[in-house]
Amino acid sequence: MEKSSGKGTTSRRVFMGQAAVLGMAVTTGAWGAANAEEMPLKVGLIGCGRRGTGAARDCINATQHVSISAVGDLFPDALQTGLEKLRQLGGRFTATEDSCFSGWDAYKHVINSDVDVVFLCTPPGFRPLHLAAAVEAGKHVFMEKPAAVDPAGIRSVLESVNTAEKKGLSIVSGAQRRHQPPYVDIVKRIHDGAIGDIVSAACYWIGDYDYYPAVMREADWSDMEWQIRNWNYFTWLSGDHIVEQHLHNIDVINWVLQAHPVKAVGMGGRSQRTGAEYGHIYDHFSVEFEYPGGIRVQSLCRQNSDTYKRVGEHIVGAKGVADPGRSISGGEAYRFRGPDANPYEQEHADLVDAIRSGAPLNEGRALAESTLAAIMGRMSAYTGQEVTWDWALNESQLDLTPPAYAMGDLPVPPVAVPGVDKLI
Repeated sequence: MEKSSGKGTTSRRVFMGQAAVLGMAVTTGAWGAANAEEMPLKVGLIGCGRRGTGAARDCINATQHVSISAVGDLFPDALQTGLEKLRQLGGRFTATEDSCFSGWDAYKHVINSDVDVVFLCTPPGFRPLHLAAAVEAGKHVFMEKPAAVDPAGIRSVLESVNTAEKKGLSIVSGAQRRHQPPYVDIVKRIHDGAIGDIVSAACYWIGDYDYYPAVMREADWSDMEWQIRNWNYFTWLSGDHIVEQHLHNIDVINWVLQAHPVKAVGMGGRSQRTGAEYGHIYDHFSVEFEYPGGIRVQSLCRQNSDTYKRVGEHIVGAKGVADPGRSISGGEAYRFRGPDANPYEQEHADLVDAIRSGAPLNEGRALAESTLAAIMGRMSAYTGQEVTWDWALNESQLDLTPPAYAMGDLPVPPVAVPGVDKLI
């Protein structure tokens, strides 16, 4: 729920970030065209669950110029399961026993390994901490979405993005639509005036959610262990599904409008997923975002079984309408019929090209802004209050970081109640 644990919560994240990088040697990490053909880039993977091992596979499929040379995960059993999948990559998987790590410090060891690029694929609650450590160490980064789970985390990410820009480091995000040809093509056409001035828009992620089934607690697991293993269902780890999943659609809206929302008013709750295995997050949200110029955007997301499904975006202009990634009707009617590409692979190809060419690609700020928009929607729904961009970015003290990163007690907050829970 939208409550901090008291005075000093914002400084706790800063302290953890500083402690994480204490004593790390800063390396250049950057590749120029002069040595682009000498050897593949070495990738260090942090978080080897389904998305982490999937990202490694996608990168290997996308380019010949990488190898997976270091791997880390908090849990030893998750590390071993991930290694079994990664070994299927054959000779492109070059990690040894000495470059595979588990435990709370696994991310530090991966970053301090002889790697050029770090993949950040742990639950999102750890993203700001890991990004700060990777950038401080001079590593290029692929980071899965979302960028953070709270405003304190967004501020940390933006600081890291600024540092990466100064160091000439690339950061590519898991908002893969920005690398998918049908989306890139149609968004460009919208920007070029194909549907005229944008009047309103809507975005949706409505449907089931069986990609990550709830993990039932085992008797010997502490609160902390269970919550991390069942991370989708706790706000401090996932941000709730409006942040963890629906962010994709909100990101497309920001991209199309070339802006972020100025305010949000939302509502939501939980109707089907009410058991303890589903933590304390909601299973549906409805948010109205207001963008510059008074443009209103309706945002709908739901994770309920046996219900109508819709995933996408709809943009209304003065001369026509557009469904990014699909078609334009009215105005300059158009349907994308060109060659497509796997966006999960293309994002890695684009990252590697940026590193090898010496022309940095930094998507960190765009991901941070889309993430904060989603966080605003959640905060509004949890509290029943209007949330403005300026307040969320500059004044909110919400920091969901736990008191300590250690296995032990960590009570689950109650489900948020609008009108009772307060904005922090």
